[in-house]
Amino acid sequence: MVGMMVKLVLKIINVNIGQPSRLKSRGREIVTGIRKLPISTPVYVAKSGINDDSVLNTKHHGGPDQAVYGYRVEDYRWWEKELGHPIEEGVFGENLTLEGLTSAGLPIGSRLHFNQVILEVTAPRIPCQTLNAAMQNNRFSKLFAREARSGFYFRVITEGELNAGENFELEHFDRSAPSTVDLFYANYRSLKKSELKNFMAWPIDIRTRRKFKRQLERDT
Repeated sequence: MVGMMVKLVLKIINVNIGQPSRLKSRGREIVTGIRKLPISTPVYVAKSGINDDSVLNTKHHGGPDQAVYGYRVEDYRWWEKELGHPIEEGVFGENLTLEGLTSAGLPIGSRLHFNQVILEVTAPRIPCQTLNAAMQNNRFSKLFAREARSGFYFRVITEGELNAGENFELEHFDRSAPSTVDLFYANYRSLKKSELKNFMAWPIDIRTRRKFKRQLERDT
C-alpha cells in the first residue's frame, strides 16, 4: 500500500544522546544510559542507532527495531502540568524530542522523513523501574502506563545525519494499522489468537513479535 504524506509543521526540538550514569533505584545504585542530553552538532544515525549513544540494557532496549526512541514535546508539557513541576527533556530516554505530531500514538509502519534519514515506527516504549529512577518517583511507571503517552521506537530505513531544528514529514503506512497506543495496551492484557495474528501482520518490533509468537504457540 502506498503511504500518504501528512503535511504538518513537524520539527526535531532536540537530538539527545546518553552516556552511562549512576542512579538510585529501590535503594540500590544502578548504571544506566536512560538520561540523555541534547547535542548541538549533527549526529549520524545508523541501522543500529545513533552513534555515541549508550544503550546498556540490551535485553529490553536497542537493536535494529528499537534503534531510535522519539518523544513528543507536547507530552512533556502535559506531564509538567500533571506533576506540577518542570521536566527536563531527555529524562525519558528519548533520542529525538519531537514537535508537531498531533497524537500520542502513531500507526505501526508510519515513517518519518528527515533531510537524509527515514525512520519507521515499530513499537511504544514500555515503562520500567529505570524510568522511575530517572524521574525519582517510584510510582511514575504506573502513571506512564495509565496515560499511554509512551513515545515511539523506530527502525532506521535510511541512514544519515540528523540535526536539532530539522523539519520532517510524516508518512502514514496504512491508517488501518494498529497504533503504538494499541500495542502499548496489548502488553497489559491477555490477547485472543485473532488479535495476536493481527498485530503480527504488521511491521512491529522483533521483541514484541517473539513475545506474541510464544503466546500464540502456547494457545495452539
